[in-house]
Amino acid sequence: MQKLFSTGLVWFRRDLRTHDNAALATALQQCDQVHCVFVFDRTILDNLPRSDRRVEFIWGSVLALDTDLRSLASEDTPHTGLIVRRAIAETEIPMLAQALKAQAVFAANDYEPQAVARDASVQAALEKQSITWVGVKDHVIFEKREVLTQMGKPYGVFTPYMRAWLARLNDGFLPTWDGSNAKKALAARPAAFANAIPSLEALGFETTNLQSLGLLPGARGGEQLLADFWSRLEAYDETRNFPSIKGPSYLGVHLRFGTVSIRQLVRLALPLHRDGRTGASVWLSELIWRDFYFQIVANFPHVAQGAFKPEYDAIAWEQGAHAEQLFKAWCEGRTGYPLVDAAMAQLNQTGYMHNRLRMVAGSFLVKHLGIDWRWGEKYFAQHLNDFDLSANNGGWQWVSSSGCDAQPYFRIFNPVSQSEKFDAQGKFIKRYLPALAALDAKSIHAPWLAKPLALEAAGLELGRDYPLPVVDHATARARTLQRYGAVKKAPLPKEGEGA
Repeated sequence: MQKLFSTGLVWFRRDLRTHDNAALATALQQCDQVHCVFVFDRTILDNLPRSDRRVEFIWGSVLALDTDLRSLASEDTPHTGLIVRRAIAETEIPMLAQALKAQAVFAANDYEPQAVARDASVQAALEKQSITWVGVKDHVIFEKREVLTQMGKPYGVFTPYMRAWLARLNDGFLPTWDGSNAKKALAARPAAFANAIPSLEALGFETTNLQSLGLLPGARGGEQLLADFWSRLEAYDETRNFPSIKGPSYLGVHLRFGTVSIRQLVRLALPLHRDGRTGASVWLSELIWRDFYFQIVANFPHVAQGAFKPEYDAIAWEQGAHAEQLFKAWCEGRTGYPLVDAAMAQLNQTGYMHNRLRMVAGSFLVKHLGIDWRWGEKYFAQHLNDFDLSANNGGWQWVSSSGCDAQPYFRIFNPVSQSEKFDAQGKFIKRYLPALAALDAKSIHAPWLAKPLALEAAGLELGRDYPLPVVDHATARARTLQRYGAVKKAPLPKEGEGA
């Protein structure tokens, strides 16, 4: 059977695996021969610090992907594998496609505003060369406007979206993309593009503590975490909120860079959900939240710059030197509230923060310190291994009450009661704040309320060994209610606003 194209180019981006890869499988189905490329995009890399765990994770995943592609290829085609470039992707992809005489470029769809603009530019350049752009859905189950209300509008509230998502789901949305024909189609790299993958140092980056954290890149790393989580899934609904317990899947970074397939995860969870298994149902709902935030960014791209509910952009946040000092204390884990500070220490040391703590730390910044949520969003974007604009933006707008389906503005997490509830024995706090390790389980949640004898017994002097609180909870709560009181109930953005 004749195929659509003689030569195709697969551009890997956030789908760094061969298994169940929609772009790769589509190219193999439609092309006689297929080349594969990954671009270390200077548009992104040039703005990053030399020590960035995400770059090291991507680099390790690219090495693994190259190995996996080679293993799929024919023994008669020894020079297969990835073409790897360090360049500006927007210009490199059209140039490479032309040099390889490709008739089509295949890539998984991306939904972030900058990525959408980049892909539109690449597509326009390809069209001038009579090269076809083939965008496929890969890292979500439903994209863009595939799940709409009865009025034909995008959802802005999660629960009805989840019901519609589940009602629409069928096997057609959960294909297993088959790459079994790769052996015949994967093409040898031309000599001009057969350079070895550059080292991390050659890319301008240095080794981080990724290995000591046990974060294995590539598809095998995702497989190991999934296998480990599968034995704990039954209790997920009970353990996921406690940061000192091994409750989450820890698959966030693998989902972010596509070293695990979202379809595979849903295929695993769905029958257990239908069987009434609570742990699987709660986990599946978290995967649906991921789709929900992707469709928010796709349909309401203004959220990347401001509030989903525009009226909330009128809030008067703290400004000036004092606000900057408070923000710095929050970033460095010096607020005097142990659970918040331990959460920030976890982020700074590992690039990971437990989901419950993301809510607590985020709420504290916005509703205790009065700092613009976008400051926190940017800090998380710089430090989270699993940073994804859609989920990060959605989470920050949730805690600030400015987003879709957000907590009401008058709901203000008490960091002490959150600590007592979700880290009752202070195990998590002690792990990341060793200065507090000798405090008893009651005093550790609010050291400033501890009896002098308890502090003395722990060898702790507040203000020297650990900071006093930068704000008083009751006072901060009153200020927040006053701050938000000026904002009337905000309507949802109209259909098509920025969509």
